[in-house]
Amino acid sequence: MITLLIYEDNIDYAESLSAFFEMEDDMTILGHYENPSEVSTQILEYGPDVVIMDIDMPKMNGIQALKEIRKTDSKALVLMLTVFDDEDRIFESIQNGANGFLLKESKPKKIIEAIRDVMDGGAPMTGSVARKVLNQFNVIKPKEETADLSKREKEILSFLVNGMSYKMIASKCSISYHTVNAHIRKIYDKLHVSSATEAVAKAMKNRLI
Repeated sequence: MITLLIYEDNIDYAESLSAFFEMEDDMTILGHYENPSEVSTQILEYGPDVVIMDIDMPKMNGIQALKEIRKTDSKALVLMLTVFDDEDRIFESIQNGANGFLLKESKPKKIIEAIRDVMDGGAPMTGSVARKVLNQFNVIKPKEETADLSKREKEILSFLVNGMSYKMIASKCSISYHTVNAHIRKIYDKLHVSSATEAVAKAMKNRLI
């Protein structure tokens, strides 16, 4: 069962999302809040698998809340939601440990897919957001850094960059989920990162694929 916390100041939208999530056999809502001013306490109390975090909220915005979450010992996965695909917000979210970034205009089905993808180790992003990430890294001068990745590891990393989940990669490469997981752990070690989001960012920034 995937446990979820939602932070969203639009109550109607939050309740609508909650209703869609509760219809899924493998998801349950632990609670939803209009602002994340008590986020650290709530994360430690509930221990959610995934946090759905709006960016624009009163008292504390979603990026500030993300920073607070990362100060705790929580391993919660955080999916950022916003009505804007603003580059500054995207990169600040990524730099502070966001696991995915979606626009509110995304259909509930897409958000549900993103939740499952992030649980599988993916880094889901709405298409327009992914393009902005790629465009931004294309104008950044790459660092003089390389990684001794095998051909298979580069292939799997490229699939991660394209937003594919572990299960999707396993199907594409005709290998098992556990084999994909083993390859990705090696990729993390070689890139000195600890998440799919960091691996994707580093791969693009340093033109590793």
